[in-house]
Amino acid sequence: MSFLHSTIAGASVISISHNSQFPSVCRTSRPSRVYCAIGGTVAEPKVVSATEPLLLNAVRGLEVERPPVWLMRQAGRYMKSYQIICEKYPSFRERSENVDLVVEISLQPWKVFKPDGVILFSDILTPLSGMNIPFDIVKGKGPVIFNPPTTIADVEQVREFFPVESVPYVGEALTILRKEVNNETAVLGFVGAPFTLASYVVEGGSSKNFTKIKQLAFSQPKVLHALLQKFATSMARYIQFQANSGAQAVQIFDSWATQLSPVDFEEFSLPYLKQIVDTVKQTHPNLPLILYASGSGGLLERLPLTGVDVVSLDWTVDMAEGRRRLGPDVAVQGNVDPGVLFGSKEFITNRINDTVRKAGNGKHILNLGHGIKVGTPEENVAHFFEVAKDIRY
Repeated sequence: MSFLHSTIAGASVISISHNSQFPSVCRTSRPSRVYCAIGGTVAEPKVVSATEPLLLNAVRGLEVERPPVWLMRQAGRYMKSYQIICEKYPSFRERSENVDLVVEISLQPWKVFKPDGVILFSDILTPLSGMNIPFDIVKGKGPVIFNPPTTIADVEQVREFFPVESVPYVGEALTILRKEVNNETAVLGFVGAPFTLASYVVEGGSSKNFTKIKQLAFSQPKVLHALLQKFATSMARYIQFQANSGAQAVQIFDSWATQLSPVDFEEFSLPYLKQIVDTVKQTHPNLPLILYASGSGGLLERLPLTGVDVVSLDWTVDMAEGRRRLGPDVAVQGNVDPGVLFGSKEFITNRINDTVRKAGNGKHILNLGHGIKVGTPEENVAHFFEVAKDIRY
């Protein structure tokens, strides 16, 4: 191991050369803080585009000075300003289906923390009403599906989703968000993946054991495949709609796919995710698509087979190991444990630096490994962004 020390623009730079594929660079951007990055198997960065948000440049492998940072899902949900809105509008669907409220809530984290990504305030189940699947989101209980499909006749009653007709407020909100942030940050949309949507629908809501969806998969696979196909066609169309309305990247949530064994993932999830990606790339080849599957360590090598641009890791996978297993062509997102934000500021700083160091220089979006937790101290969230934005490769 050898050390080289020099000074660049007043910042101390230490290069550490290892006899491995992970050379590292540490730069002090403040007198008392040192930020490090291990360069993993990431392609040589290209020149950055000054006209695009940082997040898009990073995903596309362009040279960036630091990793972009945002918080998964709607970070505003934990903020006091959001709780005030909840008191006035107690129904989640009322909040998420009103253009003005969607825009206001989506922008709350942007106005306070200036993240590199602003995600639409919505829910993955929003399309269900437009697919003839009645549902509600009940406070304290979560989603409730009123007539779970169990037969092929039930699935035949499920309509394909046409977002222009069913959720025009989503498109309107995305268009306004793009204007509000003025390209200073990336606007993100999101959808649910077919298997995860089917899990909610067949289970009748949230589930711990997923026995109903598995019973359908293993005893009546044709019924489940028919439902999954309708979701795949509909979600591809929904992503295209979001992109046409202003979304600059879209995250696909397949939260429950990891309830499947690898062989069952290859039958009931992977083909439909790939179908969505292939369809979207035909019309929007430059739209970054991000895939998130909670607890995906056992399926990690299979996720890039979907064709997505970014794989979001949760905190159960070591970032350096995740990089190696995913390969150089896929960008990564994550993966700080949301619980870290309950720790001391020093602890938060160390975890952020460790994550960035292991992710390497480029093709990394700094994020939590899951959604932010209720009760997270707002000052710790502010510290998370402060430290993240102070990092330099």
